[in-house]
Amino acid sequence: MTETHGPVYLSPEGHKKLLDELKRLKTVDRPQIVAEISRARDHGDLSENAEYHAAKERQTHLERKISELEFKLSRARIVAETANTGHAFLMSFIVVRDVKSGEQIKYQLVSPEEADFDLDRISVKSPVGQGLLGKAKGDRVTITVPAGQIVYDVIDVLRSE
Repeated sequence: MTETHGPVYLSPEGHKKLLDELKRLKTVDRPQIVAEISRARDHGDLSENAEYHAAKERQTHLERKISELEFKLSRARIVAETANTGHAFLMSFIVVRDVKSGEQIKYQLVSPEEADFDLDRISVKSPVGQGLLGKAKGDRVTITVPAGQIVYDVIDVLRSE
């Protein structure tokens, strides 16, 4: 598990996604693995039964994943919408222009559990997310990332859509 305490902030969609994943793990994946273990047991000597040991290893991994999801969901706090303060906070959309390239990007600031860089949903715990938190339209921000520094001009901050 990544964190041992504190709430996990999720959007309603992110919360539903985790609930759906947990349900699938418990109702589809778990019974499949139990069936695999049962079939492997039927092959006789378990000490040299690679199929049995592989299925048991998958079961251990699955049960760990189920426990992690249950723990995360037990700490979940749903953030439905941000207030329109003009500053970037969790669940806000922030439109920035890269000063060097001129490229305009619209990010959504999300919890680490919902981050998806391909969808421009960045974690508030990432360097870019931390750099943009609290920023407002008109701000210029310099963010240090592993590849160097990025300089953004904040074009707009929008509440969650």
